[in-house]
Amino acid sequence: MNTNFDPFPVISTERLILRALTLTDSGELFKLRSDEQVNRYLDRPPTTTIEQAEAFIHKIAQVVQNRDGIYWVISRKDEPSLIGTICYWNFNVDKASADIGYELMPKYQRQGLMTEALQAVIDYGFDNMRLKMIIALTHPDNAVSAKLLKRTGFVLDERYGFVSEDNAEGQVVYIFSNSN
Repeated sequence: MNTNFDPFPVISTERLILRALTLTDSGELFKLRSDEQVNRYLDRPPTTTIEQAEAFIHKIAQVVQNRDGIYWVISRKDEPSLIGTICYWNFNVDKASADIGYELMPKYQRQGLMTEALQAVIDYGFDNMRLKMIIALTHPDNAVSAKLLKRTGFVLDERYGFVSEDNAEGQVVYIFSNSN
């Protein structure tokens, strides 16, 4: 499994640029992480200040530097500001697996942008990081996320779905492996 993110891997798709998170993103990151609709199914308190957003940016920089995760800003090619994020985290070197997470500003949802970003990051995970398995946890009531995962090749992991399993407690587990 390859977790060398130096230089940071910028990914380009038809409509998007996936790039590193920087302090200039703090305002848009604050809007994203404080949005009630975005946070609806996430198990985290909403961001309430720009300072919290800046602290999160510093934390993510350390995570990437330590090779404990990779976190991309999603931006449109014609609009460089942050519209969402997508990341790999919870690496398991022995199993060559990682968890994936994503969020998108409501204004940009239902346009196929997250499908485009997710497919690019899946390809990066298998081709560059040499992952064998990508794990996605989603809230049982988040039908939109489940549909996105299925559309991009994830399958429900019957062994863990709805079962309390480490960090999957209360979540539905989807798996994408090289054998899917």
